[in-house]
Amino acid sequence: MTAPEESPVQQQGVPTVTVSWLRAPYPSFVADPDGGVVEVNEAATRLFPGMITGAWLTDVAPAWLADAHQRFTETARRLPAQAAADPGPVAADGAQPSGRLAGIPAQAARGSHGGRQFEAHPSPSAGGDVAWWLADDTDRHAAEEALRDERERALLLTEASSQLLASLNVERCMEVTAQLAAEHLADAAVVVAPRSGRRHAVIVASDGRTSRHSTSMDPTLVPGLAEALQGFPPVPSRWIDPLALPAWVVPDYWDGPVGSVVVTPLPGHGVPAGALILLRRDGRAAFTASDELFGRLFAARAGAAVSAARMYSEQAAITRTLMAELLPPRLHHVNGVDYAGGYRAARDSERVGGDFYDVHPGATPDSPSLVVLGDVCGKGLEAAVLTGRIRTTLQAMLPLAEDHQRMLRLLNGSLVTSRHTRFATLVLASVHREGGRARLRLTSAGHPPPLIVRNTGEVEEADTAGTLVGALPQVSARTAVAELAPGESCVLYTDGITEARGGPLGGEMFGESRLKAALSECAGLPAEAVVERVQMLAAQWVGEGAHDDMAVVVVTAPHSNHLTAVDGRTRGRFTA
Repeated sequence: MTAPEESPVQQQGVPTVTVSWLRAPYPSFVADPDGGVVEVNEAATRLFPGMITGAWLTDVAPAWLADAHQRFTETARRLPAQAAADPGPVAADGAQPSGRLAGIPAQAARGSHGGRQFEAHPSPSAGGDVAWWLADDTDRHAAEEALRDERERALLLTEASSQLLASLNVERCMEVTAQLAAEHLADAAVVVAPRSGRRHAVIVASDGRTSRHSTSMDPTLVPGLAEALQGFPPVPSRWIDPLALPAWVVPDYWDGPVGSVVVTPLPGHGVPAGALILLRRDGRAAFTASDELFGRLFAARAGAAVSAARMYSEQAAITRTLMAELLPPRLHHVNGVDYAGGYRAARDSERVGGDFYDVHPGATPDSPSLVVLGDVCGKGLEAAVLTGRIRTTLQAMLPLAEDHQRMLRLLNGSLVTSRHTRFATLVLASVHREGGRARLRLTSAGHPPPLIVRNTGEVEEADTAGTLVGALPQVSARTAVAELAPGESCVLYTDGITEARGGPLGGEMFGESRLKAALSECAGLPAEAVVERVQMLAAQWVGEGAHDDMAVVVVTAPHSNHLTAVDGRTRGRFTA
């Protein structure tokens, strides 16, 4: 089986095994096909104290090593049949390869012994014996474990960032934070939001379940929680007594005591986004310093996502409030006259633009209502901001609503002296019901004159004109008077309607003639129907093409008396 180094045994096709391995620093031994130890060197004896010549591997070696030897020898026993079927290439000297040992896959076996990791390499020897030598790869194994852990953590952080950034909803971000932390970092995770009023929103995740509640808890009862909610660094986990946790921290369905706890802040943009509490059951490994560090990395990403969602939520609330003031109002019946309005921004992604309209009811049912429709130079939010300023200025001048000229002069002075370089066109209409008819005073300031739709289908253009406001030091305008019989309407519109380009050729303007033709077919229709008709025709004309802001307001003298419910301002019912 073995031979002195000075006279090595050389068999055909079989590696030579010499006695030099006895002095090798690596643990080495030779075992026969039945698992009996034939030779063993000093290093192997130190590693396996019971390994001596004649011992059985199953008694003195780890199970993984004995199993590896058994598999290797069984493969060697099956090899003759395979070699007979396929003897393999003939050597240059004509010798046939060994049918028993040549070609045996010498795959290393890995296992642990004495708290260290070893890699065992087999080498076939003469007579069917197998020489094994073991290399201590504990450090490499530890490095591979650390690398694998870091890869898994990097993947987790990537997944966490992807899931957290998928939503700008604060509650959803907090839920995802708790669920990911409970799934990958601990047995349970608790996300505590900053105090709102006197209560904290709390989200708990564990065992695939998530619950939400609010509590008026005292954060000082959980070591490190009060500090975490203020953004201070976390306290070490070993400082926290798991048995002293208040009941609200532990999930209701939690079984057994808590073994270890980590409390870490959720850092936000400028202000803390909350705190994350991680729980592990008693019996599981406690949080290590590495676990706490990774928890902080996870919390940093979660806190940034929650903070971004909270900032978006706050800004969205502000935007909704401001937008409500910039959007055109919903019009209805006021002081015996029907009003309807329609608006379409230049861009479908925007809700506001440079066109605007308002209806200011008179102070009493007998007082005229003031209708304003205007068009500010430009589009988008900047134009909408100026429309808000104009609307506010005109609302402040409502006591002067009877004097259109004065209102325009004051508005022009306000715009000319402002820092804005934009100008506007608008039309004012004072509407007063007299019996069954509506009397209108119409004043245009650089705006297309209103159109009167008679019951006969005839469309008249109001005789009013003027200069635009906000461009010149002085403004002039001519006021026209019109009367509407029951069922007749006055249409105020912006040039976004008539200058809309489209049609069969794609570049032709809708024009005033088409608008008048369309309105002639709307004789006797209610105000809302006229608005819908004009908007539909304009939309069809434009198609998918670009267009300007479009606004239209229709004032209609109703066919019958319309009783209002409260003080002539709210909707009521019609009478004969």
